[in-house]
Amino acid sequence: MLAEKYTKIDFLSYQDFIENCCITVPNNFNFAFDVVDELAKISPNKNAIIWTNPKGEEQIFTFKDVSCESSKAANFFISRGVKKGNSVMLILKRRYEYWFCALALHKIGALLIPANHLLTVKDVKYRIRVANIKVIVAVADKRITDIVEVAKEECSQLKTLVCINGNLQGWVNYSQEIKNCESVFKRPSNSAANVCDDLLLMYFTSGTTGMPKMVCHDHSYPLGHIITARFWQNLDDTSIHLTVADTGWAKASWGKIYGQWLCGACVFVYDYERFHADEMLKQIVKHKITSFCAPPTVYRHLIKEDLSKYDFSNLKHVQTAGEPLNPEVANQFKKITGLEIMEGFGQTETVALAAVFPWLKVKHGSMGKPSAGWNVDVVDESNNPCKPGQEGRLIVRTEKVKPVGLFCRYYKNEDMTETVWKNGIYDTGDVVYKDDDGYFYFVGRCDDIIKSSGYRIGPFEVESALLEHSSVLECAVTGVADAEKGMVVKATIVLAKGYAGSEELTKELQYHVKNVTAPYKYPRIIEYVKELPKTLSGKIKRKEIAEKDAKK
Repeated sequence: MLAEKYTKIDFLSYQDFIENCCITVPNNFNFAFDVVDELAKISPNKNAIIWTNPKGEEQIFTFKDVSCESSKAANFFISRGVKKGNSVMLILKRRYEYWFCALALHKIGALLIPANHLLTVKDVKYRIRVANIKVIVAVADKRITDIVEVAKEECSQLKTLVCINGNLQGWVNYSQEIKNCESVFKRPSNSAANVCDDLLLMYFTSGTTGMPKMVCHDHSYPLGHIITARFWQNLDDTSIHLTVADTGWAKASWGKIYGQWLCGACVFVYDYERFHADEMLKQIVKHKITSFCAPPTVYRHLIKEDLSKYDFSNLKHVQTAGEPLNPEVANQFKKITGLEIMEGFGQTETVALAAVFPWLKVKHGSMGKPSAGWNVDVVDESNNPCKPGQEGRLIVRTEKVKPVGLFCRYYKNEDMTETVWKNGIYDTGDVVYKDDDGYFYFVGRCDDIIKSSGYRIGPFEVESALLEHSSVLECAVTGVADAEKGMVVKATIVLAKGYAGSEELTKELQYHVKNVTAPYKYPRIIEYVKELPKTLSGKIKRKEIAEKDAKK
């Protein structure tokens, strides 16, 4: 695997990993040329992508195919005026053309901006204007293309619209034009070549409060995902890996391209519109997936299925990230499949900065231990290290060295960058604690902590307790203002099939939480709803619930 070119890949222990794993970043590293094109030479006929959809359509692309198609796409973009430094937004869901276009932009040195397909006109206009987007490439979905067309009318900087898998008036037909493009694209030299601190891609965060931040990563970013793929997802050149994620989110970079191909693994893509647990399970079995990564919400739905009727003999490793995994979900999944779900932790701004690595014992509820090269700590309000068991802010110390995979800055927002990253310390904004063995545990976002009668209550622990009850499918725990206690705990709950909200069930759930956690942590208020408000990436908007309650 090409990961060996940039770091040692075999270690005897976690301590060996921490002490001796050091990623080397060449000054002119370019993932498209140095990894994909190189793999096309070394292993031209090895599968790089297996793509399928619920209709049964299937496409398989070798590394040679991906190399050629990305070079065609690069020549296509050049013909449309795209140059080094230009911003191009891709709204492609899980279409396989995403990989070709993304790599093409890497080859040119243009700035890749992946976007989710559920954006509104306001969202698209905001992105066009602040990032000075020249070209938008979108899948032929009427909802998406209509929104982009409306946004374009008010954004003069947007010059070109490109349509994938369709033919629309006013849009360039990618499928037709790509046929006439050369399958060779030479690496730029001299001043046109990239250096590692050139911008590679930019993600807009979910924007649960205010407008989204624009997270910039440079060309060294893909190498940071060697940690993610090799040492957390346990991938090698025999692996077939499935990460459940839309290409518009950073989780796609974590699990669908960079680290996976550095390990020589094949990326499996299931291009669905609506998630159905039984269909996902069928794909895992049919295509002999060896490694699977999904957010906790997906596992909550999977364990509701009859897993005993599926053959998981090929599945060797399973992981989760995005939100904390509730121990009850992990226990049920292991009981049925025999597989431990290995948690990982990071942000749009990072790669996996902590995880349950293969040398570590699983402690349910823990995100594991820090990644090699990441000086991670838990500190109090004065930035002093916290003792084991003491809650504090999770930080990354960068005084001596910036970890490979940590973002560069927030685009055109020095004030916001300075707010979270100053004096050599990047503040993640998360509250955690670590135990005597050095394992980290997530408590909540700094703004989510509930202060009640002098106690600090993290929503995750209460949510975990509630999810142990068979009636609870999903829940969100927030604080509600109270004259006597300052705040009281509220649980907003989506019930599982066959259950209905009642005073009797409320008392049962309250009693359950008192017994599982502590008497002062139980939700004094319980509201039953059909669905929880979520960001486009699927994370629960606790703030929206709290703000709505504050207005009552």
